[in-house]
Amino acid sequence: MKKLGLALLCGSAVVASVVASDLRGHQLLVTSVRTGDTEVYIADPTTGDLFNVSRSPRSEDRYPCWSPNGKRICFASNRESTTNLWVSNADGSRVRRLNRTSAVCYMPSWQRTPRGERIVFGRHGARPEMASIKPDGTREEILGEGHDPTLSPDGTSICYTGHVEGGVTVFVMDHDGSNKRRVVQEVSPVGATFPNWSPDSKQIVFSFPVGEALELFVIDASGSGQRRLTTFGGTSVCTPSAWSPDGRWISFRRTDERYWSHPERMVKVYAEKPADKRPVWVIRPDGSDARLVESLRFQMAIDGSRASWKPTP
Repeated sequence: MKKLGLALLCGSAVVASVVASDLRGHQLLVTSVRTGDTEVYIADPTTGDLFNVSRSPRSEDRYPCWSPNGKRICFASNRESTTNLWVSNADGSRVRRLNRTSAVCYMPSWQRTPRGERIVFGRHGARPEMASIKPDGTREEILGEGHDPTLSPDGTSICYTGHVEGGVTVFVMDHDGSNKRRVVQEVSPVGATFPNWSPDSKQIVFSFPVGEALELFVIDASGSGQRRLTTFGGTSVCTPSAWSPDGRWISFRRTDERYWSHPERMVKVYAEKPADKRPVWVIRPDGSDARLVESLRFQMAIDGSRASWKPTP
């Protein structure tokens, strides 16, 4: 029995080392509570090294995304009371506020579009809206009602979570908010679809309920070819995902419960900030090799932030 246990342990170590080797050279933007505050970090998934970008004690900094060239970062922060967007260099320097609104801003994404570089994001005010703004803080505009808008890598389209009768599902629109069309025909009554793009802007990864679980799926942007990636089942929940720029991996966050569907439980989880509630996982785009990134197993924030891959230069 001892020899079997040792063999299993060694086998797990080999798997972990293989995955770590495959992730070498990548950097991820993550949100962590390792300091006691919610901060934005650049993480090396191979070594576990973390660099604190936001460095703002006693504030909530989360939902980071990269600029198209990987030299700057946009994130949401409540360091001046309301939760609006901020930008900085990737080394944490030259931090400045991007917009000022009473709505709660979250989930920005940043790409070059036919109208120049734009940052699209969600706004929770009187109703859930999507908005777009230039990286210099000018020309902010509302794109319509919806959640979690994400620009495609080619900058031409935005995928998002839209409301339908009975719940929500995945939609796509043009980069300027026009030509909205439904991609996923099924309806999720629990939300948390968090759609995101493949590097070639042709496919969308999203989460959707299967029984009590939320599993990952991939679908063509046209609405065809839907396929399931994960089969964790139970009460396991897979939420915000992101495709690596080389197309070899999809990162996602996994938790063992849908605490946001239960207000009392959500308050308790956010207050306690358990260290292992939503670690970072990776999976191959064909659904194989789903693995926990061991270096990012603990101290990840209890929110919907993606583990976002640094763009390839």
